[in-house]
Amino acid sequence: MPAIQPFHLAFPVHDLNAARTFYGDVLGCAEGRSSNEWIDFDFFGHQLVAHLAPASGGPADSNEVDGKHVPVPHFGVVLPMEQWQALADRLQKAGTKFEIEPYIRFKGEVGEQATMFFFDPSRNALEFKAFADIGQLFAK
Repeated sequence: MPAIQPFHLAFPVHDLNAARTFYGDVLGCAEGRSSNEWIDFDFFGHQLVAHLAPASGGPADSNEVDGKHVPVPHFGVVLPMEQWQALADRLQKAGTKFEIEPYIRFKGEVGEQATMFFFDPSRNALEFKAFADIGQLFAK
């Protein structure tokens, strides 16, 4: 696989202090530049920017995947399995309420993956996943 370029995602939050605590303390993302209207985070090597937008809403819909209701829209990162498990453990210890608890999706099938879904304090949906075999990432 070629080296992956960092992506940039700007997204709305209702409260910058809550975002700082969640993304910084709970997820462990280092903080970069900030102002009184936005905060840059190092989101596993990608640039994530929380913009203050108090009137924005959360996810409006979901799609069924593997018998579970997946929030739409959502974003996240594919992690190595050990890092995914460590994050799941840290989130559980922090009392995170999961929309979809950590589990193995498509077990024994093409595309088998570990996944979990949860919301940040502004109701932005996040998914973190991992593959025992990263070659399954785009497998059909």
